[in-house]
Amino acid sequence: MNLHQIRVYPSKEALAKEDQFAWKLAAMATDDTPVDPDAQYMVINRMIDTASVAIASVNRGPVSNARSQALGHPRSGGSTVFGMPNDTRFDAEWAAWANGTAVRELDFHDTFLAADYSHPGDNIPPILAVAQQLGRNGAELVRGILVGYEVQVNLVKGICLHEHKKDHIAHLCPGQAAGIGTLLGLDTDTIYQAIQQALHVSFSTRQSRKGEISSWKAYAPAHSGKLAIEAVDRAMRGEKSPSPIYEGEDSVIAYMLDGADGSYEVPLPGPGENKRAILETYTKEHSAEYQAQALIDLAFRMRKKIENTDAIKHITLHTSHHTHYVIGTGANDPQKMDPKASRETLDHSIMYIFAVALQDGTWHHVDSYAPERAQRADTVNLWHKISTVEDPEWTRRYHDPDPNVKAFGARVEIEFTNGETLVDEMAVANAHSLGARPFQRDDYVGKFETLTKGIITPEESQRFLDTVQRLPNLTKDELSGLNVQVPQETLERAERDNRGIF
Repeated sequence: MNLHQIRVYPSKEALAKEDQFAWKLAAMATDDTPVDPDAQYMVINRMIDTASVAIASVNRGPVSNARSQALGHPRSGGSTVFGMPNDTRFDAEWAAWANGTAVRELDFHDTFLAADYSHPGDNIPPILAVAQQLGRNGAELVRGILVGYEVQVNLVKGICLHEHKKDHIAHLCPGQAAGIGTLLGLDTDTIYQAIQQALHVSFSTRQSRKGEISSWKAYAPAHSGKLAIEAVDRAMRGEKSPSPIYEGEDSVIAYMLDGADGSYEVPLPGPGENKRAILETYTKEHSAEYQAQALIDLAFRMRKKIENTDAIKHITLHTSHHTHYVIGTGANDPQKMDPKASRETLDHSIMYIFAVALQDGTWHHVDSYAPERAQRADTVNLWHKISTVEDPEWTRRYHDPDPNVKAFGARVEIEFTNGETLVDEMAVANAHSLGARPFQRDDYVGKFETLTKGIITPEESQRFLDTVQRLPNLTKDELSGLNVQVPQETLERAERDNRGIF
């Protein structure tokens, strides 16, 4: 990997195009290195993973509304939309919108955490949509997805958006644009322009993940995908973009991030080096914010030593800065302690999550967030006894570049009313590559079958799984088979309506 330093350049200090970071991202995207077999295998896993969570959410309000918007944009030879028949097609940007919302709705797909946060699987819907509309094959799709992951993961390693209260889609949109460019075999300059445009329009604040969290949390990455597709389209027509987008005197670093004196270091694979960033990412076994994954598993383990949760006086979670301030009591969000909070808010409350996991010993993407579950009196009582504190050692491990040291867990101290204590800790979730039960292909298939059971037919389940596992060999005509079809009589918003503008 090559480490690239990025800083602000005043307008009077010219920065050559080839020295700009957006160009370096584009050059990496056009480097025609052979695909790493392990990375290709993981792309298939993540295609299964994103499809499973998309279908599990297919009739939820935000997803059905996004789909109904897409239905207003039919296109012969366009892209498929999750839930709809494979022979119905829509404009790529609107298919990406509908599918991206479905993938993100349950907060149940892959993650990468470093200097900032990310859900790199959000790269898949727009790249797949463009591949279907423009007749690309499975091998080309794999290359595009790997580049999308590579860009986003490495930006997350080097640049923190959260400390400046910026949403993490600012690292996603350039990855989506670069991935689409690689998929289409575009030249370096065209991808360079697309990346700059995508970054320019994708900065937004973190209010979407603060306080009473709304459905926009699911829409945000889908909106990013639409922006990325439009950015690539403009660049393909010869249009230029704000430049230099990272280093400019009035640009991203200077006014969105660390300011005029800001400087960042971001790694990227060099020429001829495999794109393996996808192998550093990790999926979720439980439908909750990733920093809750290990704590859910830890709650399952600790509850075996607790006879009665009513006997608990207080629980303290000693954890990282990010966990404490984003999903813990350090956020100072009263909504995280509110029994009537939205599902989106509850899945960003480690206090709620740990209480329910400790009481139930199971976690379900619907039942664990149901209003009747959240409002149960004994749960509310336990929930309000939980607090988080930042532990410097957990913060250090969270940011450690060594994947064998990096951790997203906590040490939990449970104090009982009789004065006794129970202490345990867990560094990584069981499903993590270094966890007790690392996810393998059978686990991804099992997750798909579990989440889609009762929603799709067994025949459709098998058809999709057979198709996706042949991904590198799929022809352009077979790429529509990467959609998952739901019986239309059970699908909400399966027909175009007139509730809105489209």
